Amino acid sequence: MRDLAFIGFLLALFGMGLKRPFLFVLAYVYIDVVSPQRLTYMLLNTVPISLIAVGLAVVAWALVDDKKDSRFAPRQALILLLLGYCWATTRSADFPVEAVEKWDWVWKALAFAAFLPLTLRTKLRIESLLLFMVLSASSIVIVGGIKTLASGGGYGELNLMVSNNSGLYEGSIISAVAVCIIPIILWFSRHGTIFAPDWRVRTFCYALIFACLLIPVGTSARTGLLCIALLAVLMLREVKRRMLYLSALAVVGLAAIPLLPSAFSERMGTIKTYQADESASTRLAVWQWTWDYAKQHPFGGGFEAYRQNNIRYDTIKTTGTGTSAKVERSLTVDKSRAYHSSYFEMLGEQGFPGLILWLAISLIGLVRMEILRRRYREGEYVWAGQLAGALQHAHLIYLLGGAFVGIAFQPFIYMLLGAQIGLDTYLGRKKAETAWRPMRRSQAVVAAA
Repeated sequence: MRDLAFIGFLLALFGMGLKRPFLFVLAYVYIDVVSPQRLTYMLLNTVPISLIAVGLAVVAWALVDDKKDSRFAPRQALILLLLGYCWATTRSADFPVEAVEKWDWVWKALAFAAFLPLTLRTKLRIESLLLFMVLSASSIVIVGGIKTLASGGGYGELNLMVSNNSGLYEGSIISAVAVCIIPIILWFSRHGTIFAPDWRVRTFCYALIFACLLIPVGTSARTGLLCIALLAVLMLREVKRRMLYLSALAVVGLAAIPLLPSAFSERMGTIKTYQADESASTRLAVWQWTWDYAKQHPFGGGFEAYRQNNIRYDTIKTTGTGTSAKVERSLTVDKSRAYHSSYFEMLGEQGFPGLILWLAISLIGLVRMEILRRRYREGEYVWAGQLAGALQHAHLIYLLGGAFVGIAFQPFIYMLLGAQIGLDTYLGRKKAETAWRPMRRSQAVVAAA
C-alpha cells in the first residue's frame, strides 16, 4: 500500500510537470532528499526514478523553458571546476573501484548544482525550490520527532524509516540538516507566498521547528547540539529585543534539562571528557592521519582514500578527585576509519586544491548573502534580504555540522548553494532592470526635444 502511495504521488508530480516543466526539477529534489525508492518494498527500487527526473528536468529546460532571464554565475563555474577535479582524482584514486562507486553519485550532485540556478529565474521558483527542500527534509524530521517524543531515542537507536542510515537518514547528518533549515522555516512563516503565512501556516512552521530541535535529542548527536548553539547565536542578529530573547532562551534551556532523556545527557557529557570517549579520540587520530597524508599527497588520494589509514591512539579516563584521582590510559588500534569531517574529507580525497575550491564556493556564497542581506533590509525586496540572511545562516550551520560529519558532497548543501546563486542572479537582474529604465526614459526625452 505504501508503494502505491509513493508511485501515485510521483506520477502526479511527473504529470503536472508536462504542463509546468519546472516541476521536474522539484521532483528530482524530492527524490534526492527523501529517497522514496529506499522506502518501498519492490516497485520503485527497481526503477531509476532519480535519473528519469533529472533527465526530464534538463530536457524540459533545454526545449521548453524561457532562457532569456537565465544567468551563469562564477560560482557555477567553480562547481564545474570542482567536478572536473574530482573526475581527475577518481581516475588516479588509491582505491579505484570504491572511488568509482562514490563518484557515481557525487558527479550528479555537482552537475545538478551547476544546472539548478539556470532554472531559478523567478521569485516563485526560488521559493518553490526551498519549500520542496524543507518539506522533503521534514518528512524525515517529523517521523524522527514523533519517535523521540514516544521513546526518547538514543545514539544509533532512532529509526528514521530505513535500516540503511546513509544520506539524510544518518543521525548526525539529519541533526545538522534539521537545525540548518530552521532559519528557512522562519522565513516561510513571515514571507512565504505559496502558503500565505496565516495562523495555520505559522502553527505548522513552529511545530516543525520544534520537531527539528527534537532530532538532535532523539539521535543523541553531539553535532546537533553544537548546531543548535550556533543557531541561537545567529538569531541574535535578527531579534529586536535581544535581552528578552536571551532571557527566554535561558528559561527554556533550564526548563528543558529535566525533560531530556538520560541517553542524551550522558552523550552530551562526553563533549567535556572527549579524551575518554573512543568516538571523539578516533576523530582526532583520523584528522591527524589525514593531515600527514595530505602533506605527502597534496593532490589527494581520490574518493575513499581513508580506507588505507591505520591509527593508534590513547584514551585517557580520570576517576576520582583531588589526591585520590586516578588516570587510566588504554591503547586503541584501528584502521579504515572514515574522516568524520567534511574538511578533512576534502583534504584527504581531493587534496589542497580540492579543499580550496570547496571552501571558495562556500565563502563566496556567505559573503554574497551578507551583501544581499544588508542591501535589501527594507523596501520592495525586503523579503529577499531576509531570505539571503536565512540562507546564510543555514549555510553556516551546515558548515559547522560538516566539521564533525563527512558531508562535503551531500546533495542537500548543493541545492542550498543553488538557491543562493538563483537568488543572487535574480536580484542582480532586477537591479539592472531598475537602473536601465530611467536611462531609457531620459534618452527618449532628449530624442523628442
